[in-house]
Amino acid sequence: MDILKIRDAKDVEAVVRAAIASEQPLEIIGHGSKRGIGQPMATNAVLDLSALNAVIGYEPNELIITVEAGAPLADVASLIDSKGQQFAFEPMNTAALLGTRALGTVGGMIAASLAGSRRVKAGGVRDHLLGAHAVSGFGDSFKTGGKVVKNVTGYDLCKLLAGSWGTLAVMTEVTLKVMPRPESERTLVLRSLDDLAANRAMTAALGSPFDVSAAAHVPSSALRAGVAGLDRLGSPREAVTLIRLEGILASVTHRAASLAKALEPFGKVEMLDDAVSAEAWRAIRDVEPFGAEGPLGAWVVWRIVCPPAAGGALGQRLARESGGDVIYDWGGGLIWAALPPNADAQAALVRQRAAAAGGHATLCRASEEVRRTVDVFQPQPDGLTALSERVRQSFDPKNVLNRGRMIRGAAA
Repeated sequence: MDILKIRDAKDVEAVVRAAIASEQPLEIIGHGSKRGIGQPMATNAVLDLSALNAVIGYEPNELIITVEAGAPLADVASLIDSKGQQFAFEPMNTAALLGTRALGTVGGMIAASLAGSRRVKAGGVRDHLLGAHAVSGFGDSFKTGGKVVKNVTGYDLCKLLAGSWGTLAVMTEVTLKVMPRPESERTLVLRSLDDLAANRAMTAALGSPFDVSAAAHVPSSALRAGVAGLDRLGSPREAVTLIRLEGILASVTHRAASLAKALEPFGKVEMLDDAVSAEAWRAIRDVEPFGAEGPLGAWVVWRIVCPPAAGGALGQRLARESGGDVIYDWGGGLIWAALPPNADAQAALVRQRAAAAGGHATLCRASEEVRRTVDVFQPQPDGLTALSERVRQSFDPKNVLNRGRMIRGAAA
C-alpha cells in the first residue's frame, strides 16, 4: 500500500490531482484511530495528514484556536486546558471502544463529529467549527467560514465537512471555538432504577430550570466488567443514573441541592464531586463499559439516536431481544448498544427498532467481514440519497476521496 506523506496544503493538492488523473481513490487519515468505522474501502493509496500538526494561532481572550488538521487532539486539548478552556462538545476518544492508540487528530474529530454528553447543552462539533481550509476532489484549495461566529454569507460549508468522514474534501486547517472550563461540577446519582424509570428521571432533570449539562443511565448488567471511571459507583450489576451540573461553585452547590430534592420521588440521591464526577463522565463519553479490551470486546457496538422520550423503551426492548447490553446518554436520546456478533450484526433488528422509535443507527464497531455485509451508516430515503449524491459530486466528481466509506457497494 502506498503511504503518501505530505508537508503542506500544496502537497495535498498535488496528491489529489494525481489521484484524479490516475483514477486511484485515496484513503484520508490523520493517525488512523477511526479507520475501523465505516465501510471497508478498496484502495491502495493512503493520504497521510499527520505532518500537518502545527498550531497556527490561539487567542484565549477571543475564544478561538486555529490548527492544522493533523494536529493531535490530545496535544490541542492540553494546550487549551492550560488556559482554563475546553472544547465544550466533549470530543469522544474512540481508543477504548475500538482498541486503538489514543492518537486521534483534530481533523478526524471534525470528520467523525462524535460529541460527548454535553452536546445536549452545548451542541455538537459542527456548532463549534468556525472555519476551514480544505482541498476538494477537484484538487483545488478553498476556504470556508472565518474566525468569528457570525461570518457566513451564502453556504456554510463548515457544517457539511463536519460528519462527512472525509468524503467531500481534505481538511488542511481548521478554526474552532473554545469555551471556559467550568469551575466546578456535581453529579447526582440515582441507583437501581429500571430503564423506563431512569428515562423519566433524566427527562425530569433535563426539563428542570437547573441547567443540567448531561444525563446518562448505565443499566445493571452481568455481562460487563468493572470500569475505572465508574468503579467508585459500585458493581456493574447495579444500575446507576447520572445527572451533571456545572458552573461556579456557589451556583452548582445550590442547583444540585434543589435538583436532588426534585428527584426524591425516584429514590435516594447521592452526590459526586469534581474529580470523581469527571472520571465517570469520561467513561460514559468514551463508552468504556463496552471497551475492546473488556468482556464485550468481541461484540458489535451500535450508536443509536432517537427521541429521548422513546429511549428507555427502545433500549430495554433491544437488549431483551438481542441478548445484548445498552447505555443511555443525553437523557436517552443516544443509546450505545453492544450486541453478540453474528453474520449480519443483527442489523435488521437494530434498524427496525430504531426506525419504529423515530431514530437511526450507526455501526461503530465490527469486524471488516461484518462491515462488508451490512450498511454501517443508516441508509437514507431515495430523495435524501439523491440530494447527498449531488452534494458529494459538487465537491468530488471523480469520487477519489474515501470512496465507499459511507455507502456500501460504492467502493468499486
